[in-house]
Parts: sequence; structure tokens; C-alpha cells
Amino acid sequence: MERLYRGVEDVCRKGDAAALTDRLRDRCNAWLAGRDMLGGLWEGFDAASASASVSGGGEGGGGGGNANEGAGDVLLKGVVGSSSSKGGSASPYGKAVVEGVCRLVDYSRYGDERTDDELLRQAIKMLRLCGVYGKSFEAMFLVMSHRYYEQFASDVSASYGLKDYITAVAALLKREGARCDTFNFESTTKRQLLGDAHHVLIERYAKKLLDTGSVAKLLDAQDIESTKALYELLKLSGLQKRLKGPWEQYIRETGSAIVSDTARGDDMVLRLLELRRSLDTMIRDAFSRDDVFHYALRESFGNFINSRKNTSAWGTGTSKVGEMIAKYIDMLLRGGLKTLPKSLLSDNKDRADAEMSGVASTGDEDSELDRQLDYALELFRFIEGKDVFEAFYKKDLARRLLLGRSASQDAERSMLAKLKVECGSGFTHNLEQMFKDQALAKEEMTSYKQWFRGTGKNDGGVDLTVNILSAAAWPTFPEVKVLLPKEVLEQVNTFDSYYKSKHTGRRLTWMHNMAHCVVGARFNRGSKDLLVSAPQATVLMLFNEVEDDDPKSKTAGVLSYEQIAQSTGLQGGELDRTLQSLACGKVRVLTKSPKGRDVSPTDTFTVNKAFTDPKFRIKINQIQMKETKEENRETHQRVAADRQFETQAAIVRIMKSRKKMTHSQLVAEVIDQTKSRGSVDPADIKANIEKLIEKDYLEREGGSYTYLA
Repeated sequence: MERLYRGVEDVCRKGDAAALTDRLRDRCNAWLAGRDMLGGLWEGFDAASASASVSGGGEGGGGGGNANEGAGDVLLKGVVGSSSSKGGSASPYGKAVVEGVCRLVDYSRYGDERTDDELLRQAIKMLRLCGVYGKSFEAMFLVMSHRYYEQFASDVSASYGLKDYITAVAALLKREGARCDTFNFESTTKRQLLGDAHHVLIERYAKKLLDTGSVAKLLDAQDIESTKALYELLKLSGLQKRLKGPWEQYIRETGSAIVSDTARGDDMVLRLLELRRSLDTMIRDAFSRDDVFHYALRESFGNFINSRKNTSAWGTGTSKVGEMIAKYIDMLLRGGLKTLPKSLLSDNKDRADAEMSGVASTGDEDSELDRQLDYALELFRFIEGKDVFEAFYKKDLARRLLLGRSASQDAERSMLAKLKVECGSGFTHNLEQMFKDQALAKEEMTSYKQWFRGTGKNDGGVDLTVNILSAAAWPTFPEVKVLLPKEVLEQVNTFDSYYKSKHTGRRLTWMHNMAHCVVGARFNRGSKDLLVSAPQATVLMLFNEVEDDDPKSKTAGVLSYEQIAQSTGLQGGELDRTLQSLACGKVRVLTKSPKGRDVSPTDTFTVNKAFTDPKFRIKINQIQMKETKEENRETHQRVAADRQFETQAAIVRIMKSRKKMTHSQLVAEVIDQTKSRGSVDPADIKANIEKLIEKDYLEREGGSYTYLA
């Protein structure tokens, strides 16, 4: 090359550059004619460029510039059959060369063994340097690619379901974009190529991509990866918002199936929260936190939760969901996090989001419990009939407070504060009064004990604590007759007399079945303190009276079912559950004969003197009877009746201010004013209007109503 360079330089300095250039062109043409299309063209282009470069330093006769132009002309003439500087005849290679480059792309697409990445890279470079890339290659390449995309979409769509179609298309688009970058296609080519791919593979197959049933399968399987890929595909063509339709339908159908599943009613809220959590995760990780899907989720939840077809309880029109949310929160406040499945507990992303929003700053149990209460409250927000929730929440709160079942007093007050913010002070007035009553009761007991010590009376070994509750604020509970032990009854009567003398005109109604106490017990292996309910304690105290019997007698220390019933006043299910808890549960301080899990009227009971436990203070849980269907029915019916009175009050209030309204206007206004408490059917509103007309509150004039002062 060095000798060649110096020889060419000498010829050019002598003034024979033009002749040398003509010889070089003729030599290149002759050489090119004997080579294969693509390989020969590229090698000829490379050789001509090399020759031009070695002649670049010459002077006179045109020099290396004419040689470089000549090399380009030779190659251009070979490719398209004409010269950039002179006219030329048609080349036998022209169209075939461009088609050959397109075939190289197809080889790459199909994984053909003839794939030659280096040759394709050189061919694209050749077309660009020759200036024919845009004139001849791009249009043909885009047409061939369009056909390829059509065939690919047809084959894959016919063979695969949605998930596999998404995967195949996403992989194809990735390969197409990478190929353009790797082989230096023009940016305009890449833009047109991918734009056409989006049109053919996504827009034309939007019906498949947005198929409700197929999308539902991805969501049901919580397939975040595939759903994210689907969202990103649709986003390429600006269609991602159309995914809202299948998203909403899936939520409504799935949610409706949960709330109407009577066989799994107790798990309703857990299943709703699991659904909500999976959907929130989908929005976060698959939909890039797109607000469209967040709002659609809220609308869809509100739709199925307030559908009377799904949630009406006992035919009253009141919400079953409201009842179950109240019971779920009761479960949380009684048992804490250990009552939850792991699927509902926050992950690291949830905790990070909570810290950023200021909801919770740490990952400890208190913060997690607070987050879980917030999740339950989010379901509560969807409910239009909040009066049902209030009724059941109030009953459950009363049991937790009176029986000491709350896992955390801080959590109790936090939940009350949340409800106050959500619903206003009117909603939580009675609930707050319940906490105040307990505080006042402590003050009352302090005063009583000071008075009692001053009397010098003997307390009989009983340390009495009484909770004085205002009847208006607390729910009513069924009164269970219990015959208290003599020592306890004396103290109860003393307090009753003290309280009535101090508060003239007040009357106390004793709810002994709601009481609990600590009883000292002696067993063969030591003494224990037993934490029990008043009915349990009453049963246990009976055995003090039979311990002095003749120890040789078969009936020594034995009490029959009937004897216990007569001595305690407990009857039926209440007595059965009490005896079961003492003789058939985990802590068996009594022994039942014959053995068994159930209690019958023919059973007898004795003290289990061999009882042992590593703890000194032992809590014996009362076997609680779940609220009966009848009790639930009564609660819903009471709420429904209250709702009718509230509807009448709203009608009178509206008409008093407006004086005259049409029927449709009045109905719309009543619905708006009462929806926070519970949705009222227009037919019920009409019936209540008729009742008020009968009571002379309103008067009908044609299609309107007039208020009568």
C-alpha cells in the first residue's frame, strides 16, 4: 500500500491524474461485473474507496477527489443503474440489490441460517453512502415489513391467547427497535416502522387486547407482569384508557360475587380487602399509578357495594356490607394483627408510601394496625347506608369496653377519631359518650370506696367495681338472669343503695351477664387466679358448698346440670355455653361426666383438682354465641324503621324551607339529604310523603306538594 500510494502520487504530480482515474473506473466496472450482487458491490465499493484514499494527496489533473467521486459513481451505477455525475444505463442489479437487503432483514426476523449481521450492516452503510437509502430502500423495506407484521399478527392471534399474544408482540417490537439501532437505520425509518407495527399489531387487534374475559383472567391471576405489558402495548397507540372498561367490569362482577356469596358471608370483608389490595397493587405496579384506573376502581366499588340486589339484608333495603365491615373492625380491635392473613399485611412499598404520606412513620405493630384500620375505613367510605354500620359498631364497641376485650385502647380511640373525621361529630356522639361514661364510672367508684371505708363495713372479700352507663348512649343487650353468690349480692345491694341516695330519681338496671371478675382457686398443684365472666364465677362458687360432703360418698363434690341451673338461675344456651367453657374448652377447671364436647341436661360436674397450668393468672374465655339470625334481623329492621323516620323528617325539613315543590324535585332533594345515612328507595319516599299528607304536614296540589304550617 505504501508503494502504491507513492506511485499514484507521482503520477498525479506529473499531471496524469485524469487518465489514472479513467483507468481505475474501467477496472472497477470490469471487476464489478464479475461479482455477486451484494457481496461484490460491497467489496467493489470498499476497493474503490481504498484506491481513492491512497490517491488523496496528489496535485493536478483532479487528484484523489475525482478518484473518490469515481468510486462512488461506479458503485451507484452498479446499484441503481445511473451515475451521479453522468447519465448511465439501467443496471441489472438495481431493484434486486434493494430486495436483497430486505431479504437480509427477513433472514434476521425469521432466524434463518442465512442470517449475516455483518453483511446487513455493511449493506445499509452502502445504501446510505450511495444516497439511495431514502430513494429506493426505505419504501420497499416498509412495505415488506408491513406484510410481515400482518402475517405475524394473524398467526399469533389464531394460535395464542391474550397473555401469549402480549408476550409475542412485546418481544417482536423490542427486536424491531433493536435491529434499527444495531444496523444504523435512519431514525425516520425506525419511527415509520414501529408506527406501522403498532397500527397492525395493536390497533387492529384492539378487540383481542381489550377482551373483557381475557383481561379478567389476567387480573384474577394477579398477573402483574402480563397486565403491565398489556398496558404498555396499548399506551404505544394511545389506547391505554380503553382498558378502563374491562377493568371496571371485572371489579363489579368480582365484587358482586363476593358480597352476594351468603355461604361465605363471614369472610366477605376479608375477601373484599384482598380484592382491593390486589387491585391497588395492579394500579401501582402495572398501570404506573394511572389516576384513570384509581377513579374507576372507586366508582366500581361504590356500584356493587350499594347495589340493593347484592347487599340488601332481610329484605329491609339496609346494607349487609355495613354490618360485616363493623364486625371486621371489631375483630381487628379485639385480636390485632394476628387475626389477619399475611396477604393483607403491608409490604415494603406500602410502608414507604405510608411514610411519604405521613399516615404511619414506622413499621411496628401499632402502625400496621392503624394502616389496616384505614383500609377497612376505605371500604366504609363506599357505603351509602352508614346507619347499619353505626348500629353494629356501637354494639361491638360496647362489648369490647364492658368485657375488657380491646387489644389496644389507643387503637380504639384512633378509630373513633377516624370516624369523627369521616362522618362528623353527630355520627360519633354516642360512641364518645360511651368512653366518657367509663371515665365517669371510675370517678364514681373512687368516691364510693372512700364512702365504704368510712362506714367500717366488711366487704366480704369482694372488691366490687361498677360501670354506670347512660342508657341513651349504649345499645341494649338481652338481660340474662343470674343468681349471684351471697357475698357479691350484698356488695351489689350496698352500692345500689349508695348510688340512689346520692342521685335521687335515678334507677339502676343491673346487667350481670356483661360482668367479669377474678376468682381465686386452689388445686392440688397450687393456687391460681381465674379470669372469668360473672356467669362462670357463679357456677364455680357453687362447688365451695359441696366440698364439705362425705369424701367417701360417690356424690361428694358432684353437681348435676339441674342443680347448677337451679342455683345460678342460668337456663338453656347461656348455661350450656358457660359449662362448656369451664369443662370442655382449653382450660378445664371442671370435669364433666360423661366426657364429651357438648353439654346435656344429664351431665354431672366436679372440680378438676388435678388441673395445672404454667401461668398463675389464667383467662377462661366464655364461649360466645354469635348473634342469632333473629338478633341480626331485629337490628336491620330497627335501622330500616329509623331510616323511614329520618326520611319523613327530611321531607318536612325540606318542605318547610321550600314551601312548594314538585314530586320529582322533592324526591331528588330527599335522596341527596339522606344518602349519607342510607339510600332510600323512591317508592319508600313516596309512601312517606303520603303518610305526611295524612298527618296534614303536606297538601297535594296537582303534581306539586305544599307545606302546611
